Amino acid sequence: MGCFFSKKSKRKSAEKENLTPTTTSADTAGNSVPLGNNTDEAPKQYSWDKREKVDPKDYTLTGLKDVTVGRLPGTLNGKPFVIQDCENCNIFVLDHSATINIDDCVNCRIVFGPVKGSVFFRDCKDIKCVVACQQFRARDCKKMDVFLCCATQPIIESSTGMKFGCFQYYYPELAFHFKDAGLSIFNNNWSNIHDFTPVSGENNWSLLPEDAKVADFVLAPDPESDFKSVRISTEAARSIVPLTKGGRRKDSEESCLFVFFAGDYTTANARKLIDEATSKGFVLIQTKEVSMKPEDAKRVFQNNADDLVEWINKGPVTALELNGDGAVEACKTIASEVFSGTKVFVSDNKNMSTRDVDSFFNFADMQMGL
Repeated sequence: MGCFFSKKSKRKSAEKENLTPTTTSADTAGNSVPLGNNTDEAPKQYSWDKREKVDPKDYTLTGLKDVTVGRLPGTLNGKPFVIQDCENCNIFVLDHSATINIDDCVNCRIVFGPVKGSVFFRDCKDIKCVVACQQFRARDCKKMDVFLCCATQPIIESSTGMKFGCFQYYYPELAFHFKDAGLSIFNNNWSNIHDFTPVSGENNWSLLPEDAKVADFVLAPDPESDFKSVRISTEAARSIVPLTKGGRRKDSEESCLFVFFAGDYTTANARKLIDEATSKGFVLIQTKEVSMKPEDAKRVFQNNADDLVEWINKGPVTALELNGDGAVEACKTIASEVFSGTKVFVSDNKNMSTRDVDSFFNFADMQMGL
């Protein structure tokens, strides 16, 4: 019978022993040197070892008084920023950032470049500011004047004496900063404030006078400061964000919807339309940039939908509401004379123009969760 068990092969055992690495060798002096540690290889580096070291002080302003401070373009590059315990300061953050928190500041003038996320003021008083952000919040604040561009509905809580106006500001890098922050200059809900803590019989917030100018609230940087080299303008005509009337009462019962479709010159064309229309005395009420689907076109544009589906599929559309007696005919004339080679939608007659405006902007507000 065969045997199920046998002795280990001496040959295989010897081979296995020969494969065991030698850990020492003798040098000329007869000393034993560990071979395993005798290497010039650099320690292994991981991705987190290669990250640029961040100094928190570069992203914080704390405990300052009676100074002009801030950050120049290119110094934040999308990182968060914190301001706290500052008094009587002029603060210019002229770059795009992730979020900005402002706590316990008093009597300060502040300018923020575009913020991808939220700007949150807490326990602040007597603040005048220019802000562009995705979300604006203020809690336990008193007496703030805010020139705002906000992609969502601004929120206040346990705050009083809050006044809001439309963003009006310019510096050369600002348009790029809006793009870097993922914000559209046409999506601005500056006047659509939500108060979490309303008080019966009182108004915790209001709109600034229609003729309010940023320069009367936030002065230009001191010529001796680090910001003297930045070409800043607070003129409404130069503002990156279009100046809109917002929630104020309209001067006329006639409004016109004017829509541009996605293309290389959409922003430039929209600005050209604003210039043309306002020079004729018409008022820009609101603007929106939003994506649409073919089924949305049928609901918003109704009888014109089939002609627009191809253009809607190219990308976001930009819509403007222009107000004033004769706005519809004036916009149709501008469309034919100035934008003859560009695909646009313009309200056809003043009897249907109100429906056009309401249909589009109600749709846009639902899309944006407003």
